[in-house]
Amino acid sequence: RWVLSLQCKGSRNFMSALRRAVEVDFKDKDKHESQGLYLLTTGIPDQEAHTVSAYVAEVCRGFDLQLHVCLFSVMEDVDSNGIIPARYANPAETAIAFKKIVQAANGRFHWFGEAGIFESDDITIIVSEMEKANNYSQKCAFLVESLKQRS
Repeated sequence: RWVLSLQCKGSRNFMSALRRAVEVDFKDKDKHESQGLYLLTTGIPDQEAHTVSAYVAEVCRGFDLQLHVCLFSVMEDVDSNGIIPARYANPAETAIAFKKIVQAANGRFHWFGEAGIFESDDITIIVSEMEKANNYSQKCAFLVESLKQRS
């Protein structure tokens, strides 16, 4: 269920947007089986990562929801309107901050840009499952071969 689209015009006031989303749209949490928030962003929040992480951890436990972050790295420091963010971090620092925030929220992190996907928890899980399946397949093939040799 998609419930809310928040824009922080000219800022990245994550705490205010999250507070608004939780207070407005998740007050009827008992009516829904699962809930999640998806943050689509191009940069670091105006607030410090440890402050956001602590708040997110508290909110997510209280409402039994997850926060997932999709970070789109842009090459410019200024947005399309010429507005310079209140707080700046390079793409790698931004990704590290959001990974901490996502961990606090038991969510997933996805980082992409114009060049493609830099990192994605979902892709990491899929690749891990494929490696496990391949390993299992090789063990089965080895077992079948050893049984053929015994007979």
